[in-house]
Amino acid sequence: MKEFQRICVYCGSSNGARASYVEQARALGQMLARRGIGLIYGGGGIGLMGACAEAVLDNGGEVIGVIPHSLASKERLNVMVTDLRVVNTMHERKALMVGLADAFIALPGGFGTFDELFETITWAQLGIHQKPIGVLNVAGYFDPFLALVERAVSEGFVLEKYQRLISVAENAEPLLAQMQQHEPLEGLVKWLELRET
Repeated sequence: MKEFQRICVYCGSSNGARASYVEQARALGQMLARRGIGLIYGGGGIGLMGACAEAVLDNGGEVIGVIPHSLASKERLNVMVTDLRVVNTMHERKALMVGLADAFIALPGGFGTFDELFETITWAQLGIHQKPIGVLNVAGYFDPFLALVERAVSEGFVLEKYQRLISVAENAEPLLAQMQQHEPLEGLVKWLELRET
């Protein structure tokens, strides 16, 4: 069973339309702190990002925020984080978050969350990392995404084995348990190094 020191969480900078989104973001943060797992996240103080980070901090956990200069005011930079890294670009942000984390969890969010999740999966497919990737499917939010992955497999654009790169659960505890059992796919060709992305 894998032990994670830090998990990167991708999620929205808004609360979304359902109270359950914020509730699950807080529950995830509480679980991480309780288990002594640090949070790596986008550095904002609003929306699901803020809720998750606040829950970790309220429970004595470690929070590392990574945010580009250009978003520092728009996402209301969270000055309470344990460690704040301000970078120049979105790409630097994503690369640093991947480098710092032992695993990844996506909560509901918008285009930015989708971008981060897809890139993290793509980088796993390319052998840039072999870290577990989880999707916290709150209120079925990611059902269309999972259907899209199924469609890509059935239409021959994604090999079926790559579906195993993604763990899915509706609650944080079972999702973490799945991710701790994650085994890297055999036979993956390492196409790129992180520094080449």
